[in-house]
Amino acid sequence: ISICRDLPNIEVITFSVNGISDLEPLHQCQNLSELYLRKNNIRSLDELFYLKALPRLRVLWLAENPCCGPDPHRYRMTVLRNLPSLQKLDNQAVTEEELSQALVDGVEITAPPSRSSVENGWSQSTTSSAAGSTTGPESQLLSCSLEETDKTQEELDMKPVPRDKYSSFSPQEADCSCKKRNNVLNAILLLMKELDAEGLEIIQQTVARRLQALQKKELQEE
Repeated sequence: ISICRDLPNIEVITFSVNGISDLEPLHQCQNLSELYLRKNNIRSLDELFYLKALPRLRVLWLAENPCCGPDPHRYRMTVLRNLPSLQKLDNQAVTEEELSQALVDGVEITAPPSRSSVENGWSQSTTSSAAGSTTGPESQLLSCSLEETDKTQEELDMKPVPRDKYSSFSPQEADCSCKKRNNVLNAILLLMKELDAEGLEIIQQTVARRLQALQKKELQEE
């Protein structure tokens, strides 16, 4: 599916029965109007986050994926709440009544999937949102490799992640620390792309204060 990053003008995609679990490569397909993803391995409805930016998407077939969960009504309402321009979902026409009901029964998806464990087809962030509670920062983090983080940093003209950053840890500790650090970093970098000049100035001031505090702490420890 990663090939879709190089096909921004594609209009119809049929990826049914392909073991697909990640929809991020589709978010640049601005001309996409029909998307068929039946019988894949899409475990979280949070993947819809990447489809919300597709203005021409009218047909989506997502049935028989783990993300459909145990409640067909909640699943359909959540999809329609986040993709109200759909005319057909899972080979069934979308009605005006459903779109209105989706505003009440559907769950608004406002962040990318956390790539964490999913139970019964619903991710932690979606479940918490449905319950009206807020999730912790870690539940919203993107799971990414060092290469993915480096790519994001390159887009922002930043230095890549040093590979020996965690060399002093044991292999398991280094892997855990590296993943957590890069999850946090990649989430922050992605969000920075959405900020205007004023927002970036606030981030810059906050980072400067944080660096001063850390440097002061290091000096005290020495």
